[in-house]
Amino acid sequence: MSNHSVCALITDSSTFFHNTPTHPHTGGQILYIVIYLTQESPLCYFVLSPANMCTGACAKVIAVPLYVLALVSIICNIVLFFPDLKTEYAAADRDGHPRITEEVKYMGGVIGGGIMVLIPAIHIHLTSSGKCCANRCGMFLSIGFAAVGVAGAVYSLSAAALGLSNGPLCYWSNSQNPFPRWGIPFANSSGSYLTEKHMWNWCIIPEGVVEFNVGLFSTLLVAASIELILCSIQMINGLFGCICGTCSGKE
Repeated sequence: MSNHSVCALITDSSTFFHNTPTHPHTGGQILYIVIYLTQESPLCYFVLSPANMCTGACAKVIAVPLYVLALVSIICNIVLFFPDLKTEYAAADRDGHPRITEEVKYMGGVIGGGIMVLIPAIHIHLTSSGKCCANRCGMFLSIGFAAVGVAGAVYSLSAAALGLSNGPLCYWSNSQNPFPRWGIPFANSSGSYLTEKHMWNWCIIPEGVVEFNVGLFSTLLVAASIELILCSIQMINGLFGCICGTCSGKE
């Protein structure tokens, strides 16, 4: 074996582990994935078999990042209500004068990427207590909670993508529309304004609103994408935990 990192995928346990039994219920061969840093000293290894897999430990690894991503999503969505970091636009919008980008009001970061991901993250974390799920029922419930997280992540991702595509609401003008007015200048651009930075100067007020929206909506988009991946993985992990049971306690 070379000194480079190698991932060995072995379907016949007898070729790598001596005297390793087959699965007690099915009698079939057990799948092993072994990751080595060097030939002499393994960095780590994961034994992915129904008998030895610790789905609880995996759930904990998933839950902790979900906390961070949910918090990031909530903060980004709230900050989007205050373009140029001023409260006057939110106050004017509340009084019936549109000043806040419509997609911000969808609350994708607060409801979808925030609350709908945070609650599943709490359950998934509790399920992983002691690096081992409490029972099969707990892992089964985590599938449902993770599905809620997937739905929330999809909602947040959709709202963020729509916000990026349409662009911000601002007081704007250009050569074709010389008289400034409040509106959405990039609504029909299909997102092309993102690469045409000279168009960003069309927005006069709030100052720097295009950069503001692009930065925060992009962060929401990335956070939601990662949440979607993690919650999807947990649905698979929960299914393994439900069918195969908790970890055996062996490292």
